Amino acid sequence: MNRIKEVLEEKGIKQKWLADKLGKSYNMVNSYVQNRKQPRLEVLYDIAEILGIGVKDLLNERNNTDKCQN
Repeated sequence: MNRIKEVLEEKGIKQKWLADKLGKSYNMVNSYVQNRKQPRLEVLYDIAEILGIGVKDLLNERNNTDKCQN
């Protein structure tokens, strides 16, 4: 699970803008944002660089997701 949606909302950035910067389709970025697909590690680093944040800021803590599964 990733936090791309939350980070985009915090920064006021549209998915279309991120798709253009990444060179990916809007549909692919939307799949990342909706957590239907997870980006490859290289793409995750590209997203973090474009957004000016660390890769860790795009990831949910494992402890938080484990609580939902118990």
